[in-house]
Amino acid sequence: MKIICIGRNYTEHIEELSNERPSEPVVFIKPDSAVLPKEQDFFIPEFSEDIHYEVELLVKIKKVGKHIQSRFAYKYYDEIGLGIDFTARDLQKKLKDKGLPWEKAKGFDGAAVIGKWVQKNSLPHIDNLHFSLYKNQQLVQEGHTAKMLWKVDELISYVSSFFTLKKGDILFTGTPAGVGRVKPNDYLSGTLEGEEMFSLNIQ
Repeated sequence: MKIICIGRNYTEHIEELSNERPSEPVVFIKPDSAVLPKEQDFFIPEFSEDIHYEVELLVKIKKVGKHIQSRFAYKYYDEIGLGIDFTARDLQKKLKDKGLPWEKAKGFDGAAVIGKWVQKNSLPHIDNLHFSLYKNQQLVQEGHTAKMLWKVDELISYVSSFFTLKKGDILFTGTPAGVGRVKPNDYLSGTLEGEEMFSLNIQ
């Protein structure tokens, strides 16, 4: 199982981090060891003093695919989820300033929160989904898939032109605006179409 992540897929998030708007999807990989075990708290790693939450819609790939056309991408997933791409923002900035890869800032242990999965046919259309993140019961991020620069099926097509997609692979589709720092004793919860998909404590 591999975790394929998309960066800079919402205009307002690009602007809040003062990044350049990409002409094609920004893709990076998290190792499977980045997945935070179910029911486990997230522990802030010693190497960072600025860990940010980034809530994202997730898609689980259900069969092998390569060079998938966008119009057929819907056949490659049945399950939709919600998760967090934790980012060591201070470390990421140092790496970006040096033109180095981001993996240490994005792929560390526990950096990928994966909530429960729901069948896509129980939800509105994939391009019309609302999701939110709450920190200490306060709304901090609100996303809508209609605002994606590249929609889910387009992302699957694009990614599959570089990487063979396999059953169980997970696509993180990008985060909306509102990312921010976590501190010990924070409590995060995420909802998709009003249904809670995950919750966790920060240590």
